[in-house]
Amino acid sequence: MSEPLRVLAAGDHFVLPGLITSALAHELPEHPHDVRELTLGWPLEPFGPVAEVTEASDAEDTLIEALSDDREVLVTQMAPVTERVLAACPALRLVVVCRGGPVNVNTDAAKSRDVRVCYAPGRNAAATAEFTVGLLLAALRRIPHAHDLLARQGSWQGSAYYTYAHSGLELEDLPVGLVGYGAVGSRVARVLSAFGARVMVHDPYVQGEIHGLRVPTLDALLAASRVITLHARLTPETRGLVGRRELALLPEDAVVVNVARGPLLDEEALCDALESGRLRAAALDTYTHEPLPADSRLLSPALAERVVLTPHLGGASRATAEKAAVIAAGEVGRWARGEAPAHAVE
Repeated sequence: MSEPLRVLAAGDHFVLPGLITSALAHELPEHPHDVRELTLGWPLEPFGPVAEVTEASDAEDTLIEALSDDREVLVTQMAPVTERVLAACPALRLVVVCRGGPVNVNTDAAKSRDVRVCYAPGRNAAATAEFTVGLLLAALRRIPHAHDLLARQGSWQGSAYYTYAHSGLELEDLPVGLVGYGAVGSRVARVLSAFGARVMVHDPYVQGEIHGLRVPTLDALLAASRVITLHARLTPETRGLVGRRELALLPEDAVVVNVARGPLLDEEALCDALESGRLRAAALDTYTHEPLPADSRLLSPALAERVVLTPHLGGASRATAEKAAVIAAGEVGRWARGEAPAHAVE
């Protein structure tokens, strides 16, 4: 009988170690495996740069100790897989990150030591799409502001929302432009189509059929949209994709939604357009700087009724954690069976 596969399930308070263990048991029902569980501090403890990697828990020593009995496989979301960790754990052969990318792994050092690195794209696509639609509806119908008026201030005086000038917008027949049509954008398009919105899409990288009208240029999409929602990847080319010039192309009283990446959008230009009254509202879950600085113009009283702000919660669903564990376990299973990985760093 073969030796059991030695795995460290280094979870946290979101992707629980038990979720990883259960997913591995389902993926490897006939393959002997020994799982050690470790709970890292995120999100109760912040992540950040650790040595040469970004967005990791500050737990190199803890991780090295947990891997010290010749663990071959590490499944984690936030563990810092640095040069130091890799050097201290020569038995390690596979690292699977329960995220859309291995930002907590020194992939060059891993490759030099013949350690395969895999990751879990798409695990939060449904959650982020649903959150996008929720923020959009909240901004269109001013739901958070009405809640604050009644629940926090005890005031029933929401009658101003029934004036024509201050009443909300309906999704039905509303022209909504999607910038990007990947795993999240395509889901948002299907949901908005079900509401009866007039969905338009600009994504030069996507071919084939889409839900909605394909628009060849970003400028044309902006000019035709009462709402735009961003779904592009953040790359050097897309950083600042929607800036002052682009916002000026939107019709008066338009709404901007960003649950993708903060730097896609010029926040200063957005604040100017909101303060001037040219834009109706903005709904944001991601920001140029996170956490959102206390002196951000987005938090100013002048914009209080024009913005809906949440602290990067788009992927915060139980299903996201469960899917991440399942996708990661699938990579472990393929590796154990000698099959090609589905999502690996080459």
